[in-house]
Amino acid sequence: MKQIRYWMFAAIFFCGALSMQAQIMKSADLEKYAKQRYGDNWINAAFNLGRTIDLDKNQSLTYQEVVEAPGKTKQQLYVAVNYWATATFKDKQAITLNDKDAGCIIVSSTMKNIVEHTGTLNSYSVSITPIIRIDIKDGRIRVTYTVQNYDILRDVSGGWLSMAVEADRRTYGDSKRKKDDKTNAYLYDEQWEIGRHYPFVEKDAQKRTCAKALVMTHAYSNAVIDKIEEAVKNGIVGNDNDDW
Repeated sequence: MKQIRYWMFAAIFFCGALSMQAQIMKSADLEKYAKQRYGDNWINAAFNLGRTIDLDKNQSLTYQEVVEAPGKTKQQLYVAVNYWATATFKDKQAITLNDKDAGCIIVSSTMKNIVEHTGTLNSYSVSITPIIRIDIKDGRIRVTYTVQNYDILRDVSGGWLSMAVEADRRTYGDSKRKKDDKTNAYLYDEQWEIGRHYPFVEKDAQKRTCAKALVMTHAYSNAVIDKIEEAVKNGIVGNDNDDW
């Protein structure tokens, strides 16, 4: 009975933690994680990262890593990865492919508001929707993380020079989508191609916004791969093994 109560408590705690962090981590936690790794000067950090990053043939940001799991079968790894994906992403539509026979799971889920920046004339909120592909074989998995573009909610009256304008006289790039509008959480005003912005392009009117966006996107890739590796090697609760 004591053991059962322990597992019930662990399950409640785990589910509560997932509901709090939504997916992988909150934007605020991601920012702390990024600062610890790359510092808090976003422009310098983006410049340094840009020297080590090659965009793929579609000018998207893509990372790939093989995680070794010696002694574990394809089936065992599939169960571990599927458990991680199902437990991590609350959106039922996030898992876009789940093919056990092919050994492939694909997840696509939005990380909202990784950057919020107020410029001279505009304010910007940046979100990303990474495509996470996990290929599974006996003894190893391969994680491919791709971000095709930045999703931008741009407020054309939200800049420093426009803050004095009376609220009822302000206009927006899309009148249906203000920052706190809940009618459609996945409708964005603009999409910015990563390869056309800083640090891949030096002269960029949105340099500060895109510098932080790149660093946060890169940091999120590290967090995703770390979480998947942990799930594959040690499980997501620490006791999900075959010894029971």
